[in-house]
Amino acid sequence: MKPTLPAKLLQALAPWHNAPAWHIAYSGGLDSTVLLHLLAGLAKTQPLPPLHAVHVHHGLQAAADAWPAHCQAVCEAAGVPLRVMRVSVQPGASLERAARDARYQAFAEAIGPGELLLTGQHRDDQAETLLFRLLRGAGVRGLTGMPAQRPLGKGHLVRPLLEVSQAELETYAREQSLSWIEDPSNGDPRFSRNYLRHHVFPVLAARWPQAVNSLARTAGHVAEAQGLLDELAQLDMQAAQLPSAFPWLGLPSLALAPLCDLSDARQRNALRYWLAPLTPLPDSEHWIGWSTLRDAKGDAQPIWRLADGQLQRCNDRIWWIPTKWSEFSDSPLSWSHLQTPLQLPGNGQLYFSGHAPDGPLSVRYRQGGEVMELPGRGRRDLKRLLNESAVPGFIRGRLPLLYQGSRLLAVANLARASTGQGDDWQLQWAPPTCDQGLS
Repeated sequence: MKPTLPAKLLQALAPWHNAPAWHIAYSGGLDSTVLLHLLAGLAKTQPLPPLHAVHVHHGLQAAADAWPAHCQAVCEAAGVPLRVMRVSVQPGASLERAARDARYQAFAEAIGPGELLLTGQHRDDQAETLLFRLLRGAGVRGLTGMPAQRPLGKGHLVRPLLEVSQAELETYAREQSLSWIEDPSNGDPRFSRNYLRHHVFPVLAARWPQAVNSLARTAGHVAEAQGLLDELAQLDMQAAQLPSAFPWLGLPSLALAPLCDLSDARQRNALRYWLAPLTPLPDSEHWIGWSTLRDAKGDAQPIWRLADGQLQRCNDRIWWIPTKWSEFSDSPLSWSHLQTPLQLPGNGQLYFSGHAPDGPLSVRYRQGGEVMELPGRGRRDLKRLLNESAVPGFIRGRLPLLYQGSRLLAVANLARASTGQGDDWQLQWAPPTCDQGLS
């Protein structure tokens, strides 16, 4: 016997019954209205987590001003608390993308640790996504379609209706006499997804009635293939994830030589896997940046600029540097012994281990031409000391320098670049963490 729609939903959400709360992304449209009705009904007979609904008001069209009131009335009838969130959509090349980004940012703010956001995307949406991405030339990861679940904010986004067709949702809505909002923009063919929905899929379905099911099934096959590629990437990454000589930097980095031993295709696969949590991935044409970085001469310090940061190569290692991580103030700071640790604007913290040297002390940054008087070594140029320690070039300008009056005493974290570090004291620097620097 074919399972009912409530049974399908309950089975899809079985792994999440211990979540602190379930939040329904409720636009007021057909899909989310059915999802809300189903969950409210199940909550009367099943021990579900507390239900909440979230309606995001984009303010993009006049008709939308009436939607929160409709959503409020439906939620009150269903006994589900509603939160209305108003967002500003940033103008850009794609209004669809901008609205989606604003919407999911609001959703991320609405859910707490371990909580779920449930959305109403269904099998037809999955087929639509696959065809849309295929036409844009997406890679294997893009052609996996929408995942059934993924992290969102401090919780997770779950799509429990991906195995359900739009026809099933429409049948349920009619049988239950549900009312929902028809968004006027859903018929506008200027939006790519609407064009596919109203002009392309009807033609495909006329010739291939199972087109939607077949495309959604293909997305599942591609997702399985992507899983195998991820497993290969994890194996290839093991040799490249050797610890760096500067663990205190806290930046993601990889040894270059193990990557170069792989084929070009496996290099790209491993890097895609590594970069995916850090930045939007480049399209095929922009991977030339990786080749340039990889093949540069040993004494070069090439840069591959990506959407949310850059890869730099230093001393046969590649480093990920987030855009925000690079932003800091290099203004000098006076340092009183009472200030421990010393907060460096945009540059972490500075502190002593052991007894601090006598003042007056100040913290400055490299300008060029600095020299130090080192016990037993005489006057040494700071640039040479940094070269001896193989300090990556991108960090040299933000290494804190400790001065006693006009005398350079120490370079943070470099025991060999100090006038007196040893048993008495050491200058320690904790740079911004990855959480502070990564987007």
